[in-house]
This record gives sequence, structure tokens and C-alpha cells, in this order.
Amino acid sequence: MTDLVIRALDESDAHLFDTLQDPLDARAAHRLTRHRADWKRVALRDGEVVARAAWWGGPDDTEPVNVNWFDVAEGEEDAGAELLRTAPWQVELELNLPADWREDARLRAAAEARFSAARAAGHELLVERYLYRWTPDRGLPQRPGRLDFRAEPDDAVFFEALRRIHSVTLDAHSLKAIQEGGLDRAAQEELDFFRWCPSPREWWQTAYTTAGDLAGIHIPVHNPAGPCVGFIGVVPEQRGHGYAYDLLAECTHFLVERGAEFVTAATDHGNFPMAANFTKARYPVVRERINFAPARRE
Repeated sequence: MTDLVIRALDESDAHLFDTLQDPLDARAAHRLTRHRADWKRVALRDGEVVARAAWWGGPDDTEPVNVNWFDVAEGEEDAGAELLRTAPWQVELELNLPADWREDARLRAAAEARFSAARAAGHELLVERYLYRWTPDRGLPQRPGRLDFRAEPDDAVFFEALRRIHSVTLDAHSLKAIQEGGLDRAAQEELDFFRWCPSPREWWQTAYTTAGDLAGIHIPVHNPAGPCVGFIGVVPEQRGHGYAYDLLAECTHFLVERGAEFVTAATDHGNFPMAANFTKARYPVVRERINFAPARRE
């Protein structure tokens, strides 16, 4: 087998990225995503692309947030691993897969080849997630009318609510943040994400019961690809009443009232209660996302 050449792309040769087959239909998954040419890298053998990866970040980011497009040709898992291993950015890997990838043998083989390459590069599976996309033809979820929603200008209120919510979280990213830096880190990472989104800070809302107690928070946002459910969380002492659905319904209405023609969202496979709420609110699963944490550098 001939030697592998790994190189970054630029505007002059960005077309090379598109020469590899796309069995998992990543192009459709990223139809609204903007990837920078200089954040794309390919592995070539005999001048042909055998692995590719595109790193992604917001328009003002100086470094990528993650790598969210990664492909390897059949039998080229080692090339894919080397492409990831030698990249200048060691960030989380997201693989966005068709919703039926487990049932289709061809799709499953393609997905597992990418998993193998990621593991060979030292990445570890973090979580599997459902990706949702609500559209008007699904009908707006009914507002139960049980909670009082309020804008809240004080970040400290959200920070404390997030600490309480994450004290009993099922979210894998939050659990990882807690393991690495405690509840403060998990709460701060959420706030940093909300601030990173280009939507107005004034959209963040708290929700209170009729007795005046905090029930939870919902964060409707626009990320660089469009409107999405940024966060839904119920404080521990208010769980068991189904308030997560109330928050999700309000978040959906909020975005639609501000012009959203679709709303995206995601939740972990293991977060059964939230997945049930998305189903109740008529959010269909459109794809699945597999997240790998980058290799730890000593």
C-alpha cells in the first residue's frame, strides 16, 4: 500500500473534499452548516481522497468547536484515524447518522467503520443522541398553561438554577463536566453556550408554579444553523409533574412567534423522560448523533 498524505485544504482545492463517497448522507445533514475551507483536512493515497474531516465553529470562533463531518473509504480506517490523530485541533467528534442506520446493513457498516477509526485515534464514545426537527405541519404542541414564564436579566439566577438541575442530570455532557470540574463547571458551560449563540439574551426564560416557586428554565436560541431548543430543565424538587413538556411547548411557541419555520433539538438516548416529551410535543427523530470525546493528551 502506498504512503498516506495528509493535508489541509484551502479555497483553491476545497473541491477535493467532495470527491469521497457519502454513504451516510452527511451532506444532507449539513445542508445548513457552513464549513471553512481551511478547517477541512483530507488523507490521500495515490492522489485520491480516502478519508476526510471538516471541523466546525461559529462565525466568530478562532478555533473549531468540534469536528462534525468525518468519512473514511472502505478499508481505510487507519487513514481516518491518522487524519484525526494528527489534526491541530483535538475537539469532540460528532457523527450525524441517518435515523435508520442500525437497521440498514450498508449504513451500519459505514457507521461502524467511522467508529473504528475514531477509537483507533484514541477517541472514546461519549453518548448517542436523538436529533429532532419540528416543522409546522406537525402542529404546535399545546400549552398546558400551568406555569408563569418570565424573562430574567440576572445570569446568577440561571447559574443557580443550572447547578440545581445538573445535580440530578441524565445528560452525558453535563455529567462529564461535573466529573471534571463539579456543578459550577457544568452550569458555566451551559451559560457559555447560551451566550455563544447569536440569538438575544432576552429570550432566556424562567418558569414558576402558581405558588410562585421556580419550576425550571427554558432557553430558546438560534445557533448558526437556525432556531433550536437550547435547553430545557426542571429543578429537582419540581420533578414528577411533567413540567419539562410545559417548558418544551413554550420554547417551541416562543421560537415560532419570532418567525421560526422549523425548530431543531436533541437529547441523549438515555434521557428517556425528555425523549418522551419530544414525542408528545410532535418532534420527530430525523437523525442520530454519536459523540466521541477526543483522546486525552498527557
